[in-house]
Amino acid sequence: MRTRPLKVALLGCGVVGSEVARIMTTHADDLAQRIGAPVELAGVAVRRPSKVRDGIDPSLVTTDATALVKRGDIDVVVEVIGGIEPARTLITTAFAHGASVVSANKALLAQDGAALHAAADEHGKDLYYEAAVAGAIPLIRPLRESLAGDKINRVMGIVNGTTNFILDKMDSTGAGYQEALDEATALGYAEADPTADVEAFDAAAKAAILAGIAFHTRVRLDDVYREGMTEVTAADFASAKNMGCTIKLLAICERAADGGSVTARVHPAMIPLTHPLASVRGAYNAVFVESDAAGQLMFYGPGAGGAPTASAVLGDLVAVCRNRLSGATGPGESSYAALPVSPMGDVVTRYHISLDVADKPGVLAQVATVFAEHGVSIDTVRQQGKDGEASLVVVTHRASDASLSGTVEALRKLDTVRGVASIMRVEGE
Repeated sequence: MRTRPLKVALLGCGVVGSEVARIMTTHADDLAQRIGAPVELAGVAVRRPSKVRDGIDPSLVTTDATALVKRGDIDVVVEVIGGIEPARTLITTAFAHGASVVSANKALLAQDGAALHAAADEHGKDLYYEAAVAGAIPLIRPLRESLAGDKINRVMGIVNGTTNFILDKMDSTGAGYQEALDEATALGYAEADPTADVEAFDAAAKAAILAGIAFHTRVRLDDVYREGMTEVTAADFASAKNMGCTIKLLAICERAADGGSVTARVHPAMIPLTHPLASVRGAYNAVFVESDAAGQLMFYGPGAGGAPTASAVLGDLVAVCRNRLSGATGPGESSYAALPVSPMGDVVTRYHISLDVADKPGVLAQVATVFAEHGVSIDTVRQQGKDGEASLVVVTHRASDASLSGTVEALRKLDTVRGVASIMRVEGE
């Protein structure tokens, strides 16, 4: 085993960064044996140097992240500060000064992953980012290495623990959205500003990364259709239960049936209780992968938190250090397929539509006619009425988002339709 240590620079020492430093220290001997050389924490860049950080030598702490990544003796930079800048500049600077990079930065990778990979390739360095998607769950490496010889057709999963906790509470207790969000915030699952989670920005970034790897195609954050979960109600859960379903916020990346395009989307959806994703509770994540040869695979585990995310970071660190010792690099970006990303209007799925209508003869016939005129076939209809008003629930067969949008617009023009109470996609048939 080599005795000269590999030097690691840590950018960020918050919840995840502090756990990375702790594990590097407490498992130093094991890591050295697994890598073939010791690893040494050579510097820690932070914004508040006066803060006490247990287990970290204060002499390693600096506010000058740029100087740290430019040192020239750093072998690996671990970036866990998040955001676009200064993370992007620090990562590209690290490559230029001889370091490989391990990152957990989903937003940056979803926006500028191609440029970062190009910079890594230019300088012959590694860019690893297992921790950017689904926390501790091994997912990136299986997709780009274990399944590299297979054809992946679909990736569908729960990739945000905060939203899953909220929806699970609404399902299991009958709580409203705000009540469930308040509990998530009190327990530390939701940030003070939960927008990135509940409006699905976080999940959309992860979907972009997953789609790019799965389909060997560059998929940016702007390519991902995004719909948050703030409009999901207790009534929606009641309707889902009547169908033998529950509701999850899903990231769905699909290859078109003809193989000529892909789609990436994030939105709430009803899924049957028999589907494996329906049983994912609390703040856990799970991703369902469908491929030609392997068939159906499911990856499940804690999707966030300091220690789980640090576990994924350390796994990448070991792999990058091994590459460093052997003089090799791991797999980079694979975008040879260059498939077009289809707009949401072309996506075909099932829909659950709840309408408030007048309770009188002929209403169902009018509604059915509108669906037929727009080429949307109906699977089931359920109507309940009282005192001149009624609730009409329609579940469609598979239809495109564009055709369903036209149908809903036409329904709103009917005198007998008082309003569209809710529209939700149905997945996982």
